[in-house]
Amino acid sequence: MANVPDDLRYTADHEWVRQTSEAGVVEVGITEYAQGELGDIVFVNLPKAGDKFTAHQSFGTIEAVKAVSDLYAPLAGAIVAVNAGLDTDPAAVNRAPYADGWMVRLKLDDATQFAGLLDAAAYRSHIGA
Repeated sequence: MANVPDDLRYTADHEWVRQTSEAGVVEVGITEYAQGELGDIVFVNLPKAGDKFTAHQSFGTIEAVKAVSDLYAPLAGAIVAVNAGLDTDPAAVNRAPYADGWMVRLKLDDATQFAGLLDAAAYRSHIGA
């Protein structure tokens, strides 16, 4: 069964979202379920700090041995940090999707929209777990 931490929020596109200690800033990555479906991650193409995205807009791609998939912004905002460690170690997404495998930090245009994301129970239901 997929690991779906209760303290995170989720999207139907299999991104997880965690509030950070900085007001209005969230950390984003892909779920354990998503990395398992993709297989061995070999490359992650991420945006630059300062880039802005609308909710559900593609902000990058993730490449596995068997597929390339788009990454989608869970909410509207601007990138404030990118996990540069994924440039040299994209497999961190496989090993620790909720820790070292985070992808971007996003300064939300409207922090109240965070509550509209799926909670852990809804995401478990979405993936049939």
